[in-house]
Amino acid sequence: MGFLWRWRVTLMATVVGVVAAVMRFATLGYPQALVFDEVFYARGAYSLITIGYEGEWGGENQDFAQGDFSQLTSEGDYVVHPNIGKLMIGWGMKMFGPTPYGWRFMAALVGVATVLMIAFIARQLLRSTLWGGVAGLFLALDGEHIVLSRTALLDIFLTFFVVAAFGLLVVDRHVTSRKIYADAARQRTALGLGATSLIPGGGPNTGIRWWRLASIVVFGLAVSVKWNGLYFAAAFLVLSVIWDWYDRNKAGYVKWFTGGFVRAIPAFLTTVVVIPLVYLASWIPWFRADKAWGRHWAEDNPGEGLTWLPDSLNSLVHYHEQMWTFHQGLDEPHNYESNPWGWPLQLRPTAFYFEDVTDVDCGAERCVSAIHAIGHPLLWWVGAAVLIYAIWRILRHRDMLALTVTAGYLAAWLPWLPLAHRTIFTFYTVTMAPFLVLMLVWAMQRIAKPERLGGRWWKPGVIMCVVYVGLVLIVAGFFTPIWIGEPIPYQYWRLHMWLPSWV
Repeated sequence: MGFLWRWRVTLMATVVGVVAAVMRFATLGYPQALVFDEVFYARGAYSLITIGYEGEWGGENQDFAQGDFSQLTSEGDYVVHPNIGKLMIGWGMKMFGPTPYGWRFMAALVGVATVLMIAFIARQLLRSTLWGGVAGLFLALDGEHIVLSRTALLDIFLTFFVVAAFGLLVVDRHVTSRKIYADAARQRTALGLGATSLIPGGGPNTGIRWWRLASIVVFGLAVSVKWNGLYFAAAFLVLSVIWDWYDRNKAGYVKWFTGGFVRAIPAFLTTVVVIPLVYLASWIPWFRADKAWGRHWAEDNPGEGLTWLPDSLNSLVHYHEQMWTFHQGLDEPHNYESNPWGWPLQLRPTAFYFEDVTDVDCGAERCVSAIHAIGHPLLWWVGAAVLIYAIWRILRHRDMLALTVTAGYLAAWLPWLPLAHRTIFTFYTVTMAPFLVLMLVWAMQRIAKPERLGGRWWKPGVIMCVVYVGLVLIVAGFFTPIWIGEPIPYQYWRLHMWLPSWV
């Protein structure tokens, strides 16, 4: 049995990993251009690894893509995101040079890693290697995740750290719940209680939870890519407390709420210390660079700001005030801005790249290369319906698994709804994609193995799931050219514009 288990897990990881890698690394160096916001992040990453901080650039944006790096100046550039994502982009350039492949390599690598992590997370949550493989396959074939994995933007790194932190919490829950149930069994034996009798107290002290501590550190890295990593940290760390309450209650402890709450206090205190420390450490390049933007603001403006802080920290706080003001005022019209209410249906996806191609014969009079960050329609549209069902399960049946698989999706989406007036984009939904596929496979498992059959396979449900997976594969093949920028006939590109708002 052990050999069979290892064989199935190895096969799952291999298939999922190969599909994810092919979709992300094939023709990764094309196009030979700065795609969408790579103009900020690829050049910023090059500056970080070259002069140690982000300097201003002169000349034309695309000079960089053609190998002209002479336009980098020593003047500090005003940037509005932390460093970790750009440093990771820079690691790719250190390995493969400042080329399109080099500045996209790390995005592709963490994209593949995220797919594999989701496969194993789904496998743990659903207790099934098969459904873990389906989850990994779905994320491997999702357009949002593919496009962002092939582009040097920050959001794929945020997604990677968020999924990694969530995975660590899943492991923590597995380890901790085993301790809780084992302690409950010992308590019942010691007190001479029956198998279903309630147990006095709030449950065991589970000690230092190293997996949760590691998760908090990784959440700090997520925040060090983009600030909205805080939304995920808050949502998932609260979820871990809810898991604790649930397990203590299910184990039969009378004071399950108090027991879980008391042990949540150290986790909260650890969080409010560790995440800021990790975030502060991510600014080390800025502290070390005399010419970085705003580095000596406090010295140049004596008596201003938080004067009780050291000058370097006072300058950093002022810099963050500027960053916050920028983000709050980001409301200028943009062709591809989108209302977050439409994100679950991908109503206004972001066009990253669109150029006529003259040096490739695509078999038509007009050939184009287009990259659209469009989520796989069959995944996202069905996922919106599954979300409604999952919320009903949570409210009506207090379904803990439904809450678990929807928490990340909601954490990635709900905080943006009050900001609908801002200039925001659908490609931010790449952070929703991993949790979208968790919701989908959770629902598919319930269809294929309905509760009323006691976990046995239901043939009509199995057929529906197999047909759905087949359709997902077919549609993914159809959309792949506009996810990777493959030169295609213009009319073929038009066939992909299923909604007027996609054009």
